[in-house]
Amino acid sequence: MNVLTKGLAALALAAIVLPAVAIPAYAEGERFVLVSHAPDSDSWWNTIKNAIALAGEQMGVTVEYRNPPTGDLADMARIIEQAAASNPDGIISTIADFDVLSGPLSDAVARGIPVITINSGTEEQSKEIGALLHVGQPEYDAGFGAGEKAKAAGVTSFVCVNHYITNPASVERCQGFADALGVELGNQMIDAGQDPAEIQSKVAAYLQTNPDTNGILTLGPTSAHPTIAALNDNGKAGTIFFGTFDLSSEIAAGIKDGTINFAIDQQPFLQGYLPVVILTNLARYGVVPGNSINSGPGFITKDNIALVEQYAGQYR
Repeated sequence: MNVLTKGLAALALAAIVLPAVAIPAYAEGERFVLVSHAPDSDSWWNTIKNAIALAGEQMGVTVEYRNPPTGDLADMARIIEQAAASNPDGIISTIADFDVLSGPLSDAVARGIPVITINSGTEEQSKEIGALLHVGQPEYDAGFGAGEKAKAAGVTSFVCVNHYITNPASVERCQGFADALGVELGNQMIDAGQDPAEIQSKVAAYLQTNPDTNGILTLGPTSAHPTIAALNDNGKAGTIFFGTFDLSSEIAAGIKDGTINFAIDQQPFLQGYLPVVILTNLARYGVVPGNSINSGPGFITKDNIALVEQYAGQYR
């Protein structure tokens, strides 16, 4: 175990274990299931997969990762139902669409299965489901913070490249950005889809049709990588204010070469790692944090990229 992982384990345990308590006997080998909304093609979730693998190893538990291969939310709802039927010691799930997923998640809680929500969704939605807590980033606030940076840089017209428009959290990001600029979102948010070539083509077409666009917001590597390619192709890389959510090696390179002004870091590692530690300690000692946990937002720029670059796409 390296220094980073030792430190994370110690920090997580220190945050949730009560001091000076008698430790009851328990049987190791708890099993938890994490259900995400992400399609197989979304590499951003590799960080969360790494996080649950590390937490599972450190805690001596089994953590299963399940997801709908195409990102279909009805399929995700069925996966949650199947996970609950297997009677795990806990379920970790996103709330990509409250209307679709609240029923299966509430049913899991009713069965006596501890649930922690992560990533998509809000603290209020998590409470309504009956979950223990939510570990994630307030998406509207993150988008608003990004918009404030864009406004300070003089951005007046932008495009929000939304690669997962069926997820309400993605719209909150774009809306927060627009509100901070003091403009209507309207058609400045485009439904980019998931195909990289299609995203690149749509971004290029938007910039050609709207030549006054002086700001870009992408919502993660899926939309950021093709947008970088579009800017490189039309010679506009580094000339348009460009912010993105999340981090990858390509995004880190874009920050260093001046193509991207900042990346919003929601620290997905914590979204995977902390729920496993929390559920394990709940099962063994009956302790749990009293509040939800904001894992972000933080802003990665040229000034601090060196601190996180080596772990981009793995633990950051």
